[in-house]
Amino acid sequence: MERRRISSGTEWESRVGYSRAVRIGSQIHVSGTTATDDEGNVVGEGDPYEQTRRALANVEEALGEADGSLADVVRTRMFVTDIDDWEAVGDAHGEYFGDIRPATSMLEVSRLIDPKLLVEVEAVAVVDG
Repeated sequence: MERRRISSGTEWESRVGYSRAVRIGSQIHVSGTTATDDEGNVVGEGDPYEQTRRALANVEEALGEADGSLADVVRTRMFVTDIDDWEAVGDAHGEYFGDIRPATSMLEVSRLIDPKLLVEVEAVAVVDG
């Protein structure tokens, strides 16, 4: 079965040994994705809602590069640095997935790789063919 790797082009992928997303058969697995722009700058500093929206937009872009879409997502995982932000994070997730309704988890973690980051999102999609 063909393994297709999607890259965002950051230095971290080769250094750490990961891909932005991997498509194998009908499955697309999107790595933990944060609220960063094309230059790696944090978007929405201090705002969990805006960070979730940006992270999900980045997930959507990776899915598109793997010939998938948000409609194909069957699972998301959201890692947050403050579970009290659940409503803001959940509202943003609902804007992207309200009608799709993938299985999901929201977990509080002690920190993410950059202290400015409040949210990280993973996704799994299943596509036709």
